[in-house]
Amino acid sequence: MTAAGGGVASVIDARRDAGSGALIGYLPVGFPDLDTSVDAAVALVENGVDALELGVPYSDPVMDGPVIQAATQRALAGGFRVRDVLTAVERIRSRVAAPVLVMTYWNPILQFGAETFARGLRDAGGSGLITPDITPDADTEWIALSDAYGLERVFLAAPSSTDERLRLTVAASRGFVYTVSTMGITGARADLDAAARRLVGRLRDAGAERACVGIGISTAEQVREVLGYADGAIVGSLLVSALADGGVARVAAVARALAEGTRSGRPTPAH
Repeated sequence: MTAAGGGVASVIDARRDAGSGALIGYLPVGFPDLDTSVDAAVALVENGVDALELGVPYSDPVMDGPVIQAATQRALAGGFRVRDVLTAVERIRSRVAAPVLVMTYWNPILQFGAETFARGLRDAGGSGLITPDITPDADTEWIALSDAYGLERVFLAAPSSTDERLRLTVAASRGFVYTVSTMGITGARADLDAAARRLVGRLRDAGAERACVGIGISTAEQVREVLGYADGAIVGSLLVSALADGGVARVAAVARALAEGTRSGRPTPAH
């Protein structure tokens, strides 16, 4: 099924067909406040980001590094509610055409009501969910709901995943497989783990049509490096830091600089 809001898969395919790759930007909803988080997400798209990943602030973000944790805790302290995600998606999609995925731990969705959220996300123009803490074999409810509402579902693959687990993840994912470049929490790193390249190769062998690498990307050169073998580069902590330090203007400038990495002679990935 195609995502109701215009899927990220089609954007990745279009960028790949054009000889480039997709730049995906992450920001948490409600940081530093709801209005600013919407303006910042729009600014990402207006400055070269191809698809958006909106984070749902959560009280126990086990996978997030200190930059994102601090931002999400501030959003929670400011009164963030899960329904704000749907408001943000709708407002962003009314201003830009880029697909919007929601990155969320599963518990907030369960508490909100999984079907209510899925229906609301579709109606708001969202493309689907990235779910870092659930696996395809343990997630029959979300798989059924995403099929029913035409939403993409992005599962994570890590260097420690077995070949069998990778095949299961590829078969269940819709949109792309989120390829974790390093073991551990999110955060900008000076050097990307070579495990990312090996993992993308293993995902290709498992049948993945689209693999996007996240966790650790912080420069245009790293974007360029990742797009030499993957279909997309995901940037989070750097953008959150930019928003914290310099507001929407700063995050726009950082996005513009990162986007240079999508326009610099990217070789065609081996499939």
